[in-house]
Formats: sequence, C-alpha cells, structure tokens
Amino acid sequence: MADAVTVGVNLDAFSHAISGIQALRSSVTRVFESLKDGMKNCEIDLTDREKKNCELDQIEREKKNCELEQIERQKKFITEFQDNLQAVNRDLNELERLSGLVGRPSESHPLHNSGLLSLDPVQDKTPLYSQLLQAYKWSNKLQYHAGLASSLLNQQSLKRSANQLGPSAKRRPKVQPSTLVLPLQYVDDVIARIGRMFPDMTIELFRPNGTSAVLLVTLGKVLKAIVVMRSLFIDRTVVRGFNENVYTKDGKLDIWTKSQYQVFQKVTDHATTALLHYQLPQMPDVVVRSFMTWLRSYIKLFQSSCQRCGHFLQDGLPPTWRDFRTLEAFHDTCRM
Repeated sequence: MADAVTVGVNLDAFSHAISGIQALRSSVTRVFESLKDGMKNCEIDLTDREKKNCELDQIEREKKNCELEQIERQKKFITEFQDNLQAVNRDLNELERLSGLVGRPSESHPLHNSGLLSLDPVQDKTPLYSQLLQAYKWSNKLQYHAGLASSLLNQQSLKRSANQLGPSAKRRPKVQPSTLVLPLQYVDDVIARIGRMFPDMTIELFRPNGTSAVLLVTLGKVLKAIVVMRSLFIDRTVVRGFNENVYTKDGKLDIWTKSQYQVFQKVTDHATTALLHYQLPQMPDVVVRSFMTWLRSYIKLFQSSCQRCGHFLQDGLPPTWRDFRTLEAFHDTCRM
C-alpha cells in the first residue's frame, strides 16, 4: 500500500485491468470465430439409386425437415452472436471502469536521469543535429570519391609498392617526370612564341625565385594579368585593371592583391575556372597557349554584348564570361 501511495497507482486495480484486457480479447476472438464459421445450410445428398427407390412424398418430407432445421440454425446463430456481442460490451465497460480506478503516477515520482531532458539547449542555438547530418553527408561523399580514386589507381600499370619490384628495378635510377622539370630555355621559348602569336598582347617574364616563372600579361589597354607558373604549369592568375598598380612598394610583382573593381574580380574567378578546364599534362605548352588564347578574348571586354540577352550591361557589369570553345561573351547569369 505504501508503494501505491508513493507511486500514485492502484496496483490491485491495475492487475484487474490486465485481466479485463485479456477477457476483452477473448470475447472479441469468439465474435470473429463465430463470423468465420458462419452457418451451414442443410442439403440432401441422395444417390441416383436412392432417388429411384424413394418415393416423391418422402423427398418432400425431407426437404421440409431440412428447411425447419435451417430456421432453427439461424435462430441459434443469431442468439449466439448477440451473446458474444453483449460479452464484448460487458468486458469493455468493465475495462473502462478499472482504468478509472488505476489512477495516474504522482508528479513527485523521481525521474532520475530523464529529468535532465528539460535542461537540453535550444535547437536554434546549438544545431547539433544539422551539423551531424552535414558531417554524415560529407563522410559518404568522401567514401564514394575514395572508392573511385582507388579503382582508377588500380587500373594503372605502374606498381607503386617497393615489394612488387624486382631486384633489377630497384637498381634502376629514378627518372624525373619530364613535364614537371623542364629546361628554363624551353619555357622561355614557349612564352616567346605565344607572345609573337598575339601582337596586341604583351607578355613579360620574371623569375623572382630563380626558376619559377611569373608572367605579366598586358592586354591592350583593358587589363593586366599576373600568371604564376611552375615550369609550364599555371598555378594561379590575378587580373587587374589597366590603370591599377601591379607592383609592391619594393618593386616586386604583387601576386596576391585582388583588383579593386568588381568586373576584374569576376574575370579573375573565370580565369581560375579556365585553369581547371584547360588540363593536358602530356602537352603543357598547348595548355598555356590555349589559356592565353582564351585570355585574349577579353580584348573587347567593354565592347561586346551578351550572346544570349543581347545587352551590354547587366547589374552594372559587362559580359565577363567567355566560352571555353567558342570564346563568345556571356553575362555571368546568362551562361547557365
């Protein structure tokens, strides 16, 4: 009784309620079983020989007896079905009465660790779930791309493990990649040939660190581009206006400062996209020539109209995008 007072639940009524649930289930089961069995019709099954031997009046009497028996069965079935429904109603009323006697738990019942749920932070201030979901998505993407990279590397004929190389291969000197380490004279000749291809483009070559080349490309009186190269591979490009300063206070090329004009910031972003598009490691000179051809298409940056909408300005900017194949001009939003 002390537990019932502390908890706030009448345990005796609770036990009787469980028994009431079982009784209700049993009565409901009987109802469905009676409906499943139904009521069988009385049929006379006589063979051909019996039909010949029996007289017609006997057959008529059998039919009447069968009809009377059928009526009795119907009455019996309806009576049993009504009794079963009354039993269900009686058990349901008893269960409702017992549920009212069970009571409800007292609010003073100790909640232990579950009482700390009210101390959880607000979702808006601590978006833990959204962060976990984002981490899960990135994990799946990382696993997918790692699988693709693994399948591509396994297709290569080169063996990257020292254990798989024979003794003769271990003594063989390592050959440096020819596309990464190129003679300086070869790089200078490639840049000079590209400069002679475009008369309206001036290319100046600097080597501030001795080997790496930095190009200062002046395109007419429109813009100046600083192209940072590693051998014949272009690392990054910064585009500024023609009247902007491209040197630092100590007289060196400023390869980090962005342009103060939004139009040339857009061109810088598009140039970075072009560097990712023109990729041919086996022929780096073709990549540099293709990029310079694409950059030269900005000679009419402020004179060309958009090939899609036909306007010269959109949101105060000229068409800053140039197609990689046709070199046609588009606004940044019209190229989609």
